[in-house]
Amino acid sequence: MKKFILIPDSFKGTMSSTEVCSIMETAILAHYPSAQVVSLPVADGGEGSVDSFLTAMGGEKVTVEVTGPYFDRMEGFYGIVDNDTAIIEMAACAGLPLVGDDKRPDQTTTYGVGELMLHAAQRGCKRIVVGLGGSSTNDGGTGAAAAAGVRFLDAQRNSFVPTGGTLANIASIDMKGRNPLLDGIDIVTMCDIDNPLYGEHGAAYVFGPQKGADEDMVRFLDSQLQSLGSAISRDLSKEVSQLPGAGAAGGMGAGMVAFFDAKLEMGIEVVLDTVGFDKMLEGTDMVFSGEGKIDFQSLRGKVVIGIARRTKRHNVPLVAVVGDIGDSIDAAYDEGVSAIFSINRIARDFKHVKERAPQDMALTMDNLMRFVKRLGL
Repeated sequence: MKKFILIPDSFKGTMSSTEVCSIMETAILAHYPSAQVVSLPVADGGEGSVDSFLTAMGGEKVTVEVTGPYFDRMEGFYGIVDNDTAIIEMAACAGLPLVGDDKRPDQTTTYGVGELMLHAAQRGCKRIVVGLGGSSTNDGGTGAAAAAGVRFLDAQRNSFVPTGGTLANIASIDMKGRNPLLDGIDIVTMCDIDNPLYGEHGAAYVFGPQKGADEDMVRFLDSQLQSLGSAISRDLSKEVSQLPGAGAAGGMGAGMVAFFDAKLEMGIEVVLDTVGFDKMLEGTDMVFSGEGKIDFQSLRGKVVIGIARRTKRHNVPLVAVVGDIGDSIDAAYDEGVSAIFSINRIARDFKHVKERAPQDMALTMDNLMRFVKRLGL
């Protein structure tokens, strides 16, 4: 019996990773009805990450009332897999879709993320995976830290919960009240970017505009993050500002390291380790992955390349089915990709072909499976 593993990323703006898996599986079973097909939809840490892990591994989705982006109460959620591993996507309570058109990154908070972490700890989770992505915030993770009991004091020694616009008001940071439930828990942060906390490549300049910041606010938010970096260095003796990934999710990457001693890791590596991908590769005939576009940025170790490095070690062929193929991707083959195919069947702009994506994916997979079957693989 043939065994295939499907582990694609989403095709942004067209298909979720779960949809891609479903289309791929249908095409495979049409040609190999008795095949074992293992679907592992991938999310990058943003919206949909919890559902992707639960689809791949099973487990429990936990709903809990938490604090939303503007300190309103809302229903948030996280997942529990392997009985004691919590999967949290910060977008569940601090995500950009939650603020709609009311985008004010100087006022939004990650407080709810800290509440989700505490709830998972209270449930007995020994490992917490926090996905950074799709945030509406620029508070450097101070909100999450405050929810966990970290105190931020102003010049008058008043405790307050900082937001992106009040980070410079932090006169001191008091870690003594951090909830001991978090002690000893392995906290891992899924982070697929390498931006520093501040500067022209930092959180505010690169990601602030999509959160609603104009040029003046971008400069203001950047100065606030500089103040936060200085406060962390001064009071916690941690230099986090230039860490690769510190600027992720409005500086949440830096905050996770500074306030929670978290490890910043590439999202795909966290996914593969959590689902036990190397063990799954045993007896596998072929792996199918994919993403909206494979290009030079993919070579930094995102989904397809991260998977290829694992399949290469196990001598399992990996086929990447993608929306578009960029230039200068020859190194992908050295990393372990066996072949790359685009689903684009007509030469038109994305806005004209995106509605065709599911159909074109199905036709491409059918074509590939006919080829595989003809070779007798």
